[in-house]
Amino acid sequence: MLRILTVVGARPQFIKASAVSRCIKNHFSDCFEEKLLHTGQHYDSLLSDIFFRQLNIPEPAYHLHVGSSTHAKQTADILQGVETVAIKYAPHLILLYGDTNSTISAALAAAKLHIPIAHIEAGLRSYNKKMPEEINRIITDHLSTFLFTPTHQAYINLQREGLVHNIGQPVSPDNPIIINSGDVMYDNVLHFQQMAQEQSSIIQQLGLEQEKIILCTIHRDFNTDNELRLQNILKGLIGIANTFQHKIIVPLHPRTNAMLNKKEFRELKQSLSKHKNIILCNPVSYFDIIRLVSECEMVITDSGGLQKEAYFLRKPVAILRNVTEWTEIIETGNGWLVDDSPLLLLNACQQAITMLHGDFPLLYGDGNAAQMILTQLQKSLK
Repeated sequence: MLRILTVVGARPQFIKASAVSRCIKNHFSDCFEEKLLHTGQHYDSLLSDIFFRQLNIPEPAYHLHVGSSTHAKQTADILQGVETVAIKYAPHLILLYGDTNSTISAALAAAKLHIPIAHIEAGLRSYNKKMPEEINRIITDHLSTFLFTPTHQAYINLQREGLVHNIGQPVSPDNPIIINSGDVMYDNVLHFQQMAQEQSSIIQQLGLEQEKIILCTIHRDFNTDNELRLQNILKGLIGIANTFQHKIIVPLHPRTNAMLNKKEFRELKQSLSKHKNIILCNPVSYFDIIRLVSECEMVITDSGGLQKEAYFLRKPVAILRNVTEWTEIIETGNGWLVDDSPLLLLNACQQAITMLHGDFPLLYGDGNAAQMILTQLQKSLK
């Protein structure tokens, strides 16, 4: 039995991990034993018992409870905690997702202990090293033995950086295996879409049964912690609400909500709260997000994951950044980089709502990424 230690630190990583955990349970239970380590990088009240039951995720076997801190302290605390658990559990593989401080810290711990690393969502590049996520991606990729890319472009990115596999040579971080597996998030959307439709009541709760809707999320610190950027984005939402009759649903991230409660935002928050076409609400569950994306006409977000979920469900997306790691969404004509510009945001909404966007080719695999990942690991780790 091969032991896998999966390290996660935020709700999106639990969601991604659920696809692989589900596949282990259903198809590879005689080959792999998986234990989850939750670093506690992000506290999330939505990580409830219901969350784990809905997604059929095993409860974490290990908790580090590191909490929010500076990048340096958080990375150091996770590095030390993962090392301690890895020495105790002695896994044959450490499995990592995405680009958080949990990802890079666990990668460093594994590399120093000479434990093979499998990185899911490898090869993504925004080519903007001001984003800490970009640094985390690059370092994790170059420490990994197994690199599973969600798209062909991500595969090409790794080749350009010199990460190639020499057939006939032992598999190692110096000779990694690179597989374009597709995206485990696509696996999940296909698996959970019908359940979300049946179990989520968010449309009824918000009184949206007869409404056309736009979903907006804002959570990146470069947007939430920058007063001018956040003001521009929120003014852009008001401009959309004044132009169209769609209801704009804005689940408020704690950082966004904290900023709105400052006196500098008092008038702007009142304008948002009183606008007939804007609905501010508390953070919502994964099933609620899938239901809202399914029902909306477009998405506005700075989230990497939500960009893809919009694409999977064939919804155009305005991206509140000046770069994105999911370049295919832009290239197919289904997404627009609007940064914090109210004018660019309005233009993107006009294109999205009038259907002036592209088709949605299958760029993220066929919905069987987890199966491909585990098949490769089973073959290579024996």
